[in-house]
Amino acid sequence: MEFKDKGSYEVSDKAKDMKVLIVHARWNEKVVNALVNRAAERLVELGVAKTNIDIVSVAGSYELPFGVYAHNKNDGVTPFKETNTSRYDATIAIGTLIKGDTMHFEFIADAVAKELMSLQFKISRPIIFGLLTCFTEEQALERAGLIEGHRNLGEDWAEAAIEMAAKLK
Repeated sequence: MEFKDKGSYEVSDKAKDMKVLIVHARWNEKVVNALVNRAAERLVELGVAKTNIDIVSVAGSYELPFGVYAHNKNDGVTPFKETNTSRYDATIAIGTLIKGDTMHFEFIADAVAKELMSLQFKISRPIIFGLLTCFTEEQALERAGLIEGHRNLGEDWAEAAIEMAAKLK
C-alpha cells in the first residue's frame, strides 16, 4: 500500500503581494504546457495577481537553472552578491524528462536538481522543483493531469511556492 498525501495547505493572505516567476523547458511541450498553465491558474486562485506572474521558456530542462538565475537577477546585468536578492518572491522551474536508452536522463536530472537547490541560497528565494522525471510518456501525462483520474502537479508546485515565499515575509 502506498501513502501519497501532501497534507493540508494553509492559504496565505500574503500571496496577493507576491511576484512569482515560472521558468519552463520547451521539450515535451504538451506535458509542460499543462503543468505551466495549471501552476499559473493555481497561483491566481491563491491570490497572486496575473500581472505578478511572469512566464519564460528555455530550450530544455538542462537550461532551467540558468533561466532561473538570469531572470531572478535584480537588474539583469550585475552578478549576484551575498546582499542581492531576487525581484521575485518565488520561482517554479518546470520541465519533463522521460527516460530513454542512455544515461542522459540521469545526468540531466541530477545536474538540474543540484543547481536549483544551490540557486535558492544564492538568490535568497525559494525555487520549486517542478521537473518531472518519468520512465514513460504515460507517467508524464498522468502527472500533468492529462489522463483522467490523475491530478496536475502544477497545482502542488504553486502551493509550495506561496507557502515557502510566505516564510520570508
